[in-house]
Amino acid sequence: MTTKNQELSARSYQPQFKQLLQAVFKKQSYFADFFGGGVEALDGVQFNETAFSVKTSDIPVVVGAAYSKGANVAFGTGTGNSTRFGNRTEIIYTDTPVSYSWEWVFHEGIDRHTVNNDFDSAVSDRLELQAQAKTQAFNTHHSAFIEASAGKELTLADYSADNIKALFNDASKYFTQIESVGTRVVKVTSDIYNAIVDHQLTTTGKNSTVSIDNNEVIKFKGFLVQEVPDSMFTDSVAYFYIVAVAKAFTGINTARTFESEDFDGVALQGAGKAGEFILDDNKQAVVKVTLATPPVGE
Repeated sequence: MTTKNQELSARSYQPQFKQLLQAVFKKQSYFADFFGGGVEALDGVQFNETAFSVKTSDIPVVVGAAYSKGANVAFGTGTGNSTRFGNRTEIIYTDTPVSYSWEWVFHEGIDRHTVNNDFDSAVSDRLELQAQAKTQAFNTHHSAFIEASAGKELTLADYSADNIKALFNDASKYFTQIESVGTRVVKVTSDIYNAIVDHQLTTTGKNSTVSIDNNEVIKFKGFLVQEVPDSMFTDSVAYFYIVAVAKAFTGINTARTFESEDFDGVALQGAGKAGEFILDDNKQAVVKVTLATPPVGE
């Protein structure tokens, strides 16, 4: 009796591909910091819609009044029926199901007669290259997710020094007013990046960390600045956010090789699903910047 694979030997590479994907993502993802520095990868997942459940709490942290030192609070007549810590808030976490939102695949073949390389090395090389290709796909999807998640939009009139400064002042004020906690970063297009490097505020006299020789700026107005390809932006030119406000994940359904009937070699196949998740409360810590529409004729 034949098997479902028609008695062709197969080998699974899911654990190896998982490790490669996570390692490459940390090095080549433009938005890894938005998702806490990495992508959560699960191998051997089934074809379903739900990735996992995230435990969340929608109860805000309550900052109580000053510690009570009253003689009848927790002591005296208040013994057993009062506390000096103020009212107690019960923390209850809710299981929130998180669904996959997009898929990825790869399908290649390695022929022993034409590969011109060690067979096992060729498989390893292709898996690493596929991990790099998938990371590029993650970059595109993650940028779109950040833009869709933005709870605030700012508009940049143009790339002049005054308007760049005004943009960063507005962003700084916004994050301060919402009492954001965490590292502030901004991902920008090349035009904005170069405008920051060339800005009159980025001088050694103001203890700036900009290197004109290397066209490098590390921090501006309290935000860690990173230039990313313009292709990463669709309707925006920059993203301001607090690091680690969301989670990225992928489920690897399969990553395998098996002997092919059609040529003397193996088919290399992979398939999986991916998605992103952010709490509604965290969306206010994400700001997208759009460029004002230029006047007609320009």
